Amino acid sequence: MNGSGFTGATVVRFGSNLATNVVVVSSTQITARTPAGSGTVKVTVTGPTGTSTQNVFFLYTTVAAPVLTALSPASGPTSGGNTVTITGTNLTGTTQVLFGANPATILTNTPTQITATAPAGTSTTNVTVTTPSGTSNPLTYTYTTIPAPTITNLNPPNGPTTGGNTITITGTGLTSATQVLFGANPATILTNTPTQITATAPAGTSTTNVTVTTPSGTSNPLTYTYTTIPAPTITNLNPPNGPTTGGNTITITGTGLSGAIQVLFGATPATILTNTPTQITVTAPAGPPSVVNVTVTTPGGTSNPLPYVYVAAPVVIGVSPQFGPDTGGNTVTITGSNLALASAVNFGPTPATGFTVISDNQLTATAPSGTGTVVVTVTTPGGTSTLGPGNPYYTYLGAPVINTLVPNQGSELGGDSVTINGSNLTYTDALTFGGTPASFSVLSDTLVVTTTPTHAAGTVNVQLHTPAGNSNTLPFTYDPA
Repeated sequence: MNGSGFTGATVVRFGSNLATNVVVVSSTQITARTPAGSGTVKVTVTGPTGTSTQNVFFLYTTVAAPVLTALSPASGPTSGGNTVTITGTNLTGTTQVLFGANPATILTNTPTQITATAPAGTSTTNVTVTTPSGTSNPLTYTYTTIPAPTITNLNPPNGPTTGGNTITITGTGLTSATQVLFGANPATILTNTPTQITATAPAGTSTTNVTVTTPSGTSNPLTYTYTTIPAPTITNLNPPNGPTTGGNTITITGTGLSGAIQVLFGATPATILTNTPTQITVTAPAGPPSVVNVTVTTPGGTSNPLPYVYVAAPVVIGVSPQFGPDTGGNTVTITGSNLALASAVNFGPTPATGFTVISDNQLTATAPSGTGTVVVTVTTPGGTSTLGPGNPYYTYLGAPVINTLVPNQGSELGGDSVTINGSNLTYTDALTFGGTPASFSVLSDTLVVTTTPTHAAGTVNVQLHTPAGNSNTLPFTYDPA
């Protein structure tokens, strides 16, 4: 009630009837609980200075009693505990739901629907709803006797003393299971249907009874045996090494590997891909260049360790010689680091025809045939070398060819200038007249200029050499001085 002069007020009347719970909020506001009444009545406030005279009226209206039209479900177990939906009208402000003389727990309440948890009971009884406007008509609810659960099979009927394995329990009347016991130890219920329960077995020892409890009672027992599982043993890692980046697949062979919980590379867990009693495949985690112990953990314990080597990626710094014939077959020395475990050497996309590891910093390889300039790479368990510092390039050269000598004769005293025309001459590194070395200058891939050495009169063969091999020969005639 809003107004003025309410300070010290003690009496509020609705007509001639006194209101209760009068509280003066301020000099301008009072709250009070209405008394029973009917029709339209005048509201007055009485305080130290008198009674209000304003014409303020309050209308009492009639609220209809609740009416029930349906129960869903209309039956349930004698133990109660199930949810019943009550449909009807005028259900607002429900204060009580009775199943016979037993009150139900009200869960939700709207003008047209109530949900409630049924109490325990027997036979057939009436359900009624009470609101401030009265009590509803009754609807019939039937308590039914649900047989206690029966269990017929455990799969598997045994497991590790550590527990943690999944057991499938088959039977009847298993709906709404509230507990599964392994002896006195509760299991964790995972799934529950009328005929099957899956549960996680607790830890235990020896042989024990498994029972299932539902609102209708506790089942017959079935025997479950706890067995001691030996710790796993691992005998082989394949491969026993890999890149520091991880990501490669490792096959672990051994015994007692079923139910592997964890595979560690040092202190770092690997990703388990497959798991059988004698073999596990995992994805190796990343790790620094080092040797770490690999172990497998199962419900039976942790295995013996086996060493695994993290191998740094190989690095190729240089190749010597850097040129060779396009037919291949020559020996190339490759220098770098982390080369000791080399499993392949490639000249571009083409594998070397053979290689020999000299040390962690050097190997030799037989070049395959090829063309152009290619990158030489080395592959180890640490990966394949990539471009970095140094010069890992190798260039294939065509065999040198001499087409003409101009002039093709000169004095036996030597000193004559001769122009050699041909092809693939850029990398010429030697030139001879009848086996005698001559000085020369390479002008282009098709042109070399040389000065004849002294030689006895007569005709000799002129030949030049490049990293691709010896050229053909052309005759040169020395004239007597």
